[in-house]
Amino acid sequence: MNELIQTVLIYALPVLFAITVHEAAHGYAARYFGDHTASMLGRITLNPLKHIDPIGTILMPLLLYFSTSGAFLFGYAKPVPVNFGNLRHPKRDMIWVALAGPASNFIQAIVWAVVLVVLVATRTDERFFLEMARAGILVNLVMWAFNLFPLPPLDGGRILLGLLPTKAAMTVSRIEPYGFFIVLALVLLGIVGTIWLRPLMNLGYSAIDFIITPLMAVLR
Repeated sequence: MNELIQTVLIYALPVLFAITVHEAAHGYAARYFGDHTASMLGRITLNPLKHIDPIGTILMPLLLYFSTSGAFLFGYAKPVPVNFGNLRHPKRDMIWVALAGPASNFIQAIVWAVVLVVLVATRTDERFFLEMARAGILVNLVMWAFNLFPLPPLDGGRILLGLLPTKAAMTVSRIEPYGFFIVLALVLLGIVGTIWLRPLMNLGYSAIDFIITPLMAVLR
């Protein structure tokens, strides 16, 4: 129980930021490209309570944590409503709206990496803050990579629909009602982790190392 409480405290802030900024980014992008649905429903906000789904954000991750002893976690937030038909150029703008969420997570991962570098450089020995910074990098890279998986209703699926020719996009879009269950099955089978998450996250870690190397050199 003590270990669980420590883990929750370490991950709580990074997860809340990751989810909130991700969903708000979709809303901001949609509004920029002409759809005000999220704005009218009050979903363009950094208030995490507006984006938390009681089952997907809280109950499911906790149940999975206990049932798998922390080996497997999965969850989701309330998706920001976007009416793609309201976008000025629906097929093209759909790509940018979908990209906004994962992009926000990658930027947050960089910010947490900078925080970690500064903490280490200033010889901060408080384990809680060091672990929180590492958790921030991990959580955001997972969200970045996972959401880019090219299957609707994930962001990667939306990007794929925007890139495909209209006829092919309409065919792929028929998967969407079953997409969540397909993705969950692929996750449980380890396919998503093996062929997608690990390679993409390794690439993400390498990119962040490259980006923050100059800062590390300055602080030495």
